[in-house]
Amino acid sequence: MPPPFLFDLSQIDLKAKPVFDREAIEKVNPQRFEMQQLDGILWYDKDKRLILGYKDITEDEFWTRGHIPGRPLMPGVIMVEAAAQLSSFFMKRTYELEGFVGFAGIDSAKFRSVVEPGQRLYLLGHITKFKRRRDTTHVTTSVQGVVDGSMVFEAVISGMQL
Repeated sequence: MPPPFLFDLSQIDLKAKPVFDREAIEKVNPQRFEMQQLDGILWYDKDKRLILGYKDITEDEFWTRGHIPGRPLMPGVIMVEAAAQLSSFFMKRTYELEGFVGFAGIDSAKFRSVVEPGQRLYLLGHITKFKRRRDTTHVTTSVQGVVDGSMVFEAVISGMQL
């Protein structure tokens, strides 16, 4: 049985216009072309360190042709990459970090269901640790992926300002 969601999605208008669209994300995150895995930010709470973003999965994703022919399934590593981009965006935009926030680790990853073209993958994030040191910043984020109201993955990821 999956854990509860990091926050109550019923309190957020999932059909609302994003507070940050893809263009705004591009001003903060460096990923482009096939590696850009974050389409929008719907909601965030800086004080509680919570964020909700999404990735719309299309037939044109770079992995659809080969992962799995005849039934394309979003690779788990790409789901985690999308969550890492969510965390990086939140840290840089909300805490005004300069430079690149890179992926540093993953713990407790569990994949519970598949994600397919035509679906929207909601990405829930909760910053659980934030350590700013003299020359770098480290962050740990609990993340969850949700499709059609069901959790498809969960993980704890860490990043570091480079």
